Amino acid sequence: MSGAEVLDVGRDAIWLTIQICAPVLLVGLVVGVSIGLFQALTQIQEQTLVYAPKIVAIFISLLIFLPMMGALMSEFMRNIAARIAGM
Repeated sequence: MSGAEVLDVGRDAIWLTIQICAPVLLVGLVVGVSIGLFQALTQIQEQTLVYAPKIVAIFISLLIFLPMMGALMSEFMRNIAARIAGM
């Protein structure tokens, strides 16, 4: 395996990580910002108010996006196995 192929696999792995993490992180970001905005508008200064809605939203987003994440990881593994078999 040449250096270019190793870099290609590493780049693909980093891109896969971004694709898998992005939906859940974006949901957490949107929920956190909206709760923070709500707290700022209503002047509620409760520090623990953000955690429960964010945990529920991330759990639901994981249930929704889990098939997509599994498909992405499965395709990546097939790609790696095909590269190993082609050596």
